[in-house]
Amino acid sequence: MKIKRISAPLLFVFLITATAFGQSSLIKRTSFKTDKLDFGVGGTLSVIGAPNGSIRIEGWSSREIEINAEIVIEAASEADLNLLSKVIGFVTEESLSRTGIVTTGTHDKKFMKAVDKKFPKTLIGLPFAVNYVIKVPRYCDLQIDGGKGGLSISGVEGNFKINYLESDAKIELVGGGIFATIGKGTLDISIPMRGWRGRFADVQMATGTLSLTIPTGLNAEFDATILRTGKIENGYSGFVPRSRKFEFTDKSIAAKSGLGSIPLKFTVGDGNMIIKEIGKPS
Repeated sequence: MKIKRISAPLLFVFLITATAFGQSSLIKRTSFKTDKLDFGVGGTLSVIGAPNGSIRIEGWSSREIEINAEIVIEAASEADLNLLSKVIGFVTEESLSRTGIVTTGTHDKKFMKAVDKKFPKTLIGLPFAVNYVIKVPRYCDLQIDGGKGGLSISGVEGNFKINYLESDAKIELVGGGIFATIGKGTLDISIPMRGWRGRFADVQMATGTLSLTIPTGLNAEFDATILRTGKIENGYSGFVPRSRKFEFTDKSIAAKSGLGSIPLKFTVGDGNMIIKEIGKPS
């Protein structure tokens, strides 16, 4: 009996088609989970997000944290969706001064071993997303770790520590400080008021566009750097060189604004930085 061989290009097309068919045959389920807990002013909230999913954090006057999570899972059957729904979601870790929100799911090997050592391996790697809307007291610190998805922070005064692999992010700085590292995407940071009660900013983006909106008369020691490709578009009129020997370029700005009391440092590896000014007299 003769065996016909499938050529490499034809086999590649077959595999791609089979994979696409498998993905398109998945069914989707969306559910919601909420929680509310007491939280003292000045505490720290830690959020460990899903590999895919957005995080929106809003400050409010209540001394509570309110968590609203949209959980989207995909699988080939209702039975598989039922199994996945038991492990995908979030848990809270609570102490006197620190609260953690930890996303659970098939991406966490340690968690999966703890809850179900016999969980079907065929369900590991199926797509899911957890999208958060979280309300927190206005005065608190934030520590956020995310995968791929949107990020929004508004109305919160405190120190932020942010790590995201890929995001289209918008952050409003009311006061405090920020350490942020974004792997890829866009980042829009705004300081809405001249009297910003901030202490520092150190923001790094590997690839993408970083937009800064800062008020006229801000007191800052300002550093902006493009490490490789891209350029800085400087639309802020209040910058003056910190040293008369150095001039601003489209790759580097070392400037002073106002009294120069707050250190602000922004770095982009490959991409653009756009600096805008608000409150400029006409």
